[in-house]
Amino acid sequence: MVPELAEERARLVELEMQILEVERTLAALRLQESVARARLNAYKYPVLSLPDEIIAEMFLHFVPEYPKCSPAAGPCSPMRLTHICRLWREIALATPRLWRALSLPFRSPSSVGNLWLSRAGSLPLAICLQESDGNTPDFPAHVTALLPYLPLCEYLEIGLALRVSDLPIMESEFPILKHLDLSLSGIPPHDIELFSVPMLRSVVVEIHATHGIALPWTQLDTLSLYDITLPNCEDVLRQVTNLVHLTLDLYVDDDAQDFVIQPAITLPHLKSFKADGERNMKRLLDSFVLPSLLQLDVAEDYLGKDPIASLTTFILRSGCKLEKLYVTYADSLSNTPYLPTFASVEEVHVLAGSWPDRSNLHLLS
Repeated sequence: MVPELAEERARLVELEMQILEVERTLAALRLQESVARARLNAYKYPVLSLPDEIIAEMFLHFVPEYPKCSPAAGPCSPMRLTHICRLWREIALATPRLWRALSLPFRSPSSVGNLWLSRAGSLPLAICLQESDGNTPDFPAHVTALLPYLPLCEYLEIGLALRVSDLPIMESEFPILKHLDLSLSGIPPHDIELFSVPMLRSVVVEIHATHGIALPWTQLDTLSLYDITLPNCEDVLRQVTNLVHLTLDLYVDDDAQDFVIQPAITLPHLKSFKADGERNMKRLLDSFVLPSLLQLDVAEDYLGKDPIASLTTFILRSGCKLEKLYVTYADSLSNTPYLPTFASVEEVHVLAGSWPDRSNLHLLS
């Protein structure tokens, strides 16, 4: 026998024995793997043992509280819940309350709104349509997709670089609409009457929309006007005779710093009044008589050179029993100057800026 071949045969026997040992080890490991996998498969994670109703309730805490709207996509969208596992997807898609409040940018496909809102069933809806750059090439398709859901719309916010006359959606009927928020550009050639809104009580609107839509102002109890001058909102303010809450976010022309509405506007039911925005109007309160006012939130600059005298005159003229007074953007952060004069007011707050968490006018976004 050739010596080299004998060595190779011996080496082959050695390798076969090593392979046999490795295979025995591998078989043992595979057995352990099988046992471990069986144990894992037999274990039911507590969250998966919960009733579907409990998981659905947990999902509802993932999205903002209605009527705040969820984004159509991204980490804060309920769509994320459909990507975890098959069970969670089924539960999410079968939970209408997850899909009843939608913030829809017009950059998204027009089918998204229809798909989303169809999952809400017959629940009342909150819809927020937002676009800031005027790039709305699919606008007609979006409007067409949303039209079937408008009778269920309870809260509607539209912020688009469009004119009101470009919004056929506004000529629809809104039988249960409670809150309307409009921010548009461009004044239309004629008013659009929006009177098929028997439940409408709250409106947030800026100057172009006030010129573009004839709303049933007398039925409102809450109104926020922003990016508007006091002269431009006089006509609206004279019509909101049943108003309970009013917010004015003003800008002031140089020639309107001392403007006063005459005769003064009387709002007999108004309980809270907030005035903010550009603060170079010195006689704002001279334009109002508010006999039921309980809470006043006003920038100190709106009170003129003698804020205490201005407030005193306003309260006496209105005959109101003020309970809360917020003086914002004040030169001094001490409420000491106000306390002796307004000792009957339960709460007096003097702040360097606006009152925390009260600056956002928009309910849905």
